[in-house]
Amino acid sequence: MAPAKPRFVQLLNRAQRALQRWIEARPESWEGVSAAQAGLLFVLRARGDAAIGEIAAELGVAPAAVTNLSKRMQAAGLVERVADASDARLTRLRMTGQGASASLRASEVLAELNGRLAAGFSAQELETVARWLRQAAALAPDAMHE
Repeated sequence: MAPAKPRFVQLLNRAQRALQRWIEARPESWEGVSAAQAGLLFVLRARGDAAIGEIAAELGVAPAAVTNLSKRMQAAGLVERVADASDARLTRLRMTGQGASASLRASEVLAELNGRLAAGFSAQELETVARWLRQAAALAPDAMHE
């Protein structure tokens, strides 16, 4: 009898739920930001500032989701809206000092999580996992246009 093939979808769903629970169990570590807000802050930390569409493309979500998220983040003092220097019709987002602080703390928490996830695996094994996850992410209908 052949060994059972891994049930990738089930394993991925279980892993996603476990990761979400791990993150949610550390609310004090996020300085009042959600995982989604941390993702937006990471984009801004890497870019300095960015337009809603640029952030949406990087996060793989709809621009409307970024708009709604950024409104809550602006109200919380994590980001500010700034006019685009070359296109007055375009608004860009930029992190505030409070957002930068939250971003750094979230990075520390995620570095711990990434370390735990990578423990016991070789660099080659981790690259295989990363390649598999990129392939899974590319299955999304909107990923076909990226």
